[in-house]
Amino acid sequence: MTSRPAFQQTQYRFAAHIRDPERHPGPEGIEDRRMKIYRDLIYNNIESFVASGFPVLRSLMNDADWHLMMRDFVSRHQSHTPYFLEISEEFLRYLQEECDCLPKLPFVVELAHYEWVELALDVSPEEIPANLGRNGDLMTDRPLVSPLAWRLSYQFPVHRISPAYQPLSPPEQPTYIVVYRNRDDQVKFLEANAVTVRLLQLLDDGADMTGEAALRQIAAELGGDNAEAVLAFGEQTLVQLWQLDILVGFAHRE
Repeated sequence: MTSRPAFQQTQYRFAAHIRDPERHPGPEGIEDRRMKIYRDLIYNNIESFVASGFPVLRSLMNDADWHLMMRDFVSRHQSHTPYFLEISEEFLRYLQEECDCLPKLPFVVELAHYEWVELALDVSPEEIPANLGRNGDLMTDRPLVSPLAWRLSYQFPVHRISPAYQPLSPPEQPTYIVVYRNRDDQVKFLEANAVTVRLLQLLDDGADMTGEAALRQIAAELGGDNAEAVLAFGEQTLVQLWQLDILVGFAHRE
């Protein structure tokens, strides 16, 4: 640092002190009363934003452990974005790759990811295209999946976790969730299953596949003589996905 100009040395000391005042003294010549204003402003803004973006995770931690973790995040994590709204993604990256002070609960990182998805969809600039055809048949045409519908799979039922429900081992079956933003810009979730997620994957992979064709492929993958049952269940599922704005239009016929 000594090779840097004096003003840059002061800037680095200033930033280091704000991030980690316990380890780095403030710049010389600036009274601590003034530095405290900056320390509190930076920390309180970041802590408040993270707490509001991860409310369930916050509710699982006592104040001392939470602030210990947040101090570690502010002081140690190297962010890759200057945008305030992307702090939540930086915090998730910190939990996944760096944090060693999380509560000893096996679902914490999955829970944090689920909470981040809700926020990410809420602020996403992506929109449901306005020019999609809305007249079509869910079975004989190709329904289009919303770009604001994210298919997720977790070991734990993250949408149910709360201070009153903290499972210590995952259930036998994974949890499938579709988190989506509807046309009213409300973020919602649908507890799904493997068949529904596979249906959305087939419709979203770019192939010119009708709703019925996708369901028949699923029936073939499942095996057995259950094609008609899969078609009947699948048609009801397509209607539900359409009503929820997870399916949002129809591909144009060539």
